[in-house]
Amino acid sequence: MASQVTQDQAHMLLRLYELRREPRLRQAREWFLREFYPKSLADRIALTPEQDTHVRMVTSYWDMAANFVRRGLVDEEMFLENTAELWLVWDRLRPIANETREDSRDPQIWENLERLAIRYENWRERRAPGSLAALRERIEKARAAAKR
Repeated sequence: MASQVTQDQAHMLLRLYELRREPRLRQAREWFLREFYPKSLADRIALTPEQDTHVRMVTSYWDMAANFVRRGLVDEEMFLENTAELWLVWDRLRPIANETREDSRDPQIWENLERLAIRYENWRERRAPGSLAALRERIEKARAAAKR
């Protein structure tokens, strides 16, 4: 059963979508999703200053959005129904998250993002079992095709 969404929560979700359309953030998101496949913290450290800015913009945006959900400013189910990008971002960060947290001595880096991405995984698997594995496969095929 769908949860009851308040008008304020719906407006906040729309505001988050407006922010995603900001040109610099849009450019950062496009680069991040097309090019950023880190395997270790060394991959992050090797980025150019502009690429590092892209990573920081994308991760801070999605961690903030996840924080809004955690605090109830955006209805969680409505949020999950309307975006998979948060999960895609977390899936890219997953390989470097622990190393980044250790290196920075900040165990809370990307915590909101991680928690909501895990809830998204569980929610999506209940609704469409196997769909995340299929999505990962499509991404890898597209990435391999782009390299050729």
